[in-house]
Amino acid sequence: MKASFLTKETVLSVDLPERNFPDFQVGDTIEVDQLIQEGEKERVQKFAGYVIGFHHNGAGTTFIVRKIASGNIGVEKIFPYYSPTISAIKVVKQGAVRRAKLFYLRDAVGKAAKIKDKAKEPTRRTKKGDTVAPAAASEDSAPAA
Repeated sequence: MKASFLTKETVLSVDLPERNFPDFQVGDTIEVDQLIQEGEKERVQKFAGYVIGFHHNGAGTTFIVRKIASGNIGVEKIFPYYSPTISAIKVVKQGAVRRAKLFYLRDAVGKAAKIKDKAKEPTRRTKKGDTVAPAAASEDSAPAA
C-alpha cells in the first residue's frame, strides 16, 4: 500500500508513532534535530532554517527547510514528518507570509530573501505619525483592590 493514500487517522493504524511536534507553518524559522548514525555511534545534528514548503500526503508528509550556509550558498533539506530519525522540532520564529510555497526565495538575494516576523501586538498610528502600542489592560476595567 502506498503511503500517500493514507490519512492521519490511518497513520496510527500502520503503527507509526504520533508526533508531538509544535505546530509550524510555511514561513516559520525552525530547528530540526535529526539523528545521524555513523558506524556504531549515534549523534544529533541540528538543521535550522525557513520552512518553504509543506506536502501533506498522510504518512508521506514532508516539509522543506532552507538555510543560507557559509559563502552565501542556499541549502535545502526535505524532511519526512513521520520519520523516526527526527527527534525534535523547535519553532524559533513565526513568519508572516501570504503564500503556501516560498520557492521564490531560491532566487532572492540579501534583504529580499528575508521573511518578516509575525507582529505579536498590532500597533496603530496617530494622526501625527507616531506609532503607539495598545495598552494591555485599561485602568477602567481593572478591579479595585
